[in-house]
Amino acid sequence: MTHANHVAPEAAGAGASGGSADLPEESASHALERELTVLFRRARATSGDLARAVHHDLEAAAYGLLVRLEEAEPERATDLAAYFGVGKATMSRQLHALEDLGLVAREPDPADGRAYLVRLTAEGRERFRRVRTARRELYLRQMAAWDPAEVAELAGLLHRLNEIQSG
Repeated sequence: MTHANHVAPEAAGAGASGGSADLPEESASHALERELTVLFRRARATSGDLARAVHHDLEAAAYGLLVRLEEAEPERATDLAAYFGVGKATMSRQLHALEDLGLVAREPDPADGRAYLVRLTAEGRERFRRVRTARRELYLRQMAAWDPAEVAELAGLLHRLNEIQSG
């Protein structure tokens, strides 16, 4: 039996306490928590591999930062910190590490001389795109049996979830 077809007892309505059935919302929330936990764990586990594929000294957490910069550059460090929900010091440390590896560059913000904008360097962009392309090809292979409408629906639902968490 595959994980995707497995229904935990609590999701099937058999509650953990005294045999009473969970409410449908509770079993759905239990199943959601379980599946998100597995997804996040697997994502964390592969983040290190992806980061090392970009650069052997890149920290796992920095891969997501490269994704964001590729989508929204140039961006201020404070905006990046807010987007990821981390402190300014954490973001500054991560950006310095990326800069030291030659993957990002900072430039003065023309709208505010005290601030800097961050963007990918040509090398950073090339390395990132190579790894991202390989990752997307892997997703396509893994989901080859899925109907394209299901893939689009999953992407839309995950987007809605991310919007809720960012607001």
